[in-house]
Amino acid sequence: MKYRKIGNTGLKVSAISLGSWLTYGGYVEKQKAVECIHAAYDLGINFFDTANVYERGEAEKVVGETLRAYPRDSYVLATKVFWPMGDGPNDRGLSRKHVIEQCNASLQRLGVDYVDIYYCHRFDPETPVEETLRAIDDLVSQGKVLYVGVSEWTATQMAEALAVADRYLLDRIVVNQPIYNMFERYIEKEVIPLGEQKGIGQVVFSPLAQGLLTGKYKSANDLPADSRAAKLESMRNRITEEKIVKVNQLAALAGELDISVSQLALAWILRQPNVASALIGASRPEQVKENAKAVEVELPQEILERIEGILA
Repeated sequence: MKYRKIGNTGLKVSAISLGSWLTYGGYVEKQKAVECIHAAYDLGINFFDTANVYERGEAEKVVGETLRAYPRDSYVLATKVFWPMGDGPNDRGLSRKHVIEQCNASLQRLGVDYVDIYYCHRFDPETPVEETLRAIDDLVSQGKVLYVGVSEWTATQMAEALAVADRYLLDRIVVNQPIYNMFERYIEKEVIPLGEQKGIGQVVFSPLAQGLLTGKYKSANDLPADSRAAKLESMRNRITEEKIVKVNQLAALAGELDISVSQLALAWILRQPNVASALIGASRPEQVKENAKAVEVELPQEILERIEGILA
């Protein structure tokens, strides 16, 4: 495994990390989830990601329970706050009340004293940024959070938060978790340049386009019955015949390099120096092992140009 620093911090994380969105605590049976986490740790993956909203806390429980087999200082653990966790008017968003209460609830479910990274899972237009940052700054002072992160914030929103943090001497955002893959590239225009300028590292989710870049989907109209895309309309809408044609071309290119298309897609992401880690999901240990090998793949300029030709 290879390790990268997150932004301008001294925190080093594995270039491939393991997430639990749409997998642990619900879609994947617990034993398989446990096996994936153990396989990841054995491969040198030291970065594990979850969120309070994933299966309403059940993912946090599975991740926390499994990681208790290892020394707490040997892995980096991240969770998130924003989405509704109840039916009350204060059970969502980034208010001081919700942030503090949900951090404490997450720590209890995870069975740890602190999380390494605490993400604001989305931007909250109803709460002043200063209120949110002061709440997280208090959590940092209490030792419950080590680093401040956001997920899917725009460059403008992050720049505003940095200005507020600097004005009031609060802990700054050091990591962003956006979607990024060969078909979702919006962060290249403004988010990555801001990250490079301000010391914010990217930990990208859905690097395989929710399974599309594994090559397992052969037709947009004939999805495997056991796939998540067959069960979730939001995922089905992302799979088109045009994309499948491109995936087949990428798979042929990967074959020339004697690697899988998923390894090609992950190596393509890791070409970005501002990307600290690519966050994979897995329902079987074999998937973790295959994807972890992507850190060994170096893509020469000629291959990168051919990839751009396919994606154009």
